[in-house]
Amino acid sequence: MSTGRGSGEDGIGRPIRVLLADDHHLVRTGFRVILEIEDDIEVVGEAANGERAVGMARALRPDVVLMDVEMPEVDGLEATRRISLDADQPGPAVLILTTFDRDDYLFAALRAGASGFLLKNGTPEALVEAIRVVARGDGLLAPELTRRVIATFARPGGPTGAGVDPAAALRHLTPREREVLVLVAGGASNAEIATALHLGEATVKSHVSRVLAKLELRDRVQAVVFAYEQGVVRPGG
Repeated sequence: MSTGRGSGEDGIGRPIRVLLADDHHLVRTGFRVILEIEDDIEVVGEAANGERAVGMARALRPDVVLMDVEMPEVDGLEATRRISLDADQPGPAVLILTTFDRDDYLFAALRAGASGFLLKNGTPEALVEAIRVVARGDGLLAPELTRRVIATFARPGGPTGAGVDPAAALRHLTPREREVLVLVAGGASNAEIATALHLGEATVKSHVSRVLAKLELRDRVQAVVFAYEQGVVRPGG
């Protein structure tokens, strides 16, 4: 399954360092086998519970933590929160991979700072690509989960709240940056945004980075949540 990609193609100039966190040894072994045949991915450690995952994330400084949800001692959601809030160092991207297709897990993972959320019924190819996506700083949700995020924010009483004063943060966006935020919330890629706004992809990437910085958001997944929470975009709008 190796793609033959070079180690620099994901923007970090070396293999992507991955920490596996799952309480089932056979599952971790399976993930390791899938990932280590890729030229641009290196598995640097394994953790059998959330407490161990937090400690190993601090010690090993991986680029991505592949995190299960239901684990003993400390679950994956709390471990994700601790990793994301670690003030001692920039935290790795956390990719949640779970058997449980539950909205409460999905939203709790996003609140905790996860950069992606996938179900274990996906393909090995999808897992490998998801790791590459979050490693280069983009957020990722399976398409069916994105639809549920949008549907949930369309309902009265859906999830609310933000890490910054939303009105003040939005006032700091330029008109162009607000356009970019709307398109990101609609699921558009950088290439699609470039086409829609008649810009170069490098310019779009810079706009996206500035939007995330001004809104104090980690990645595009959090930008989608923020935009729907604050009514910047609405389903069908």
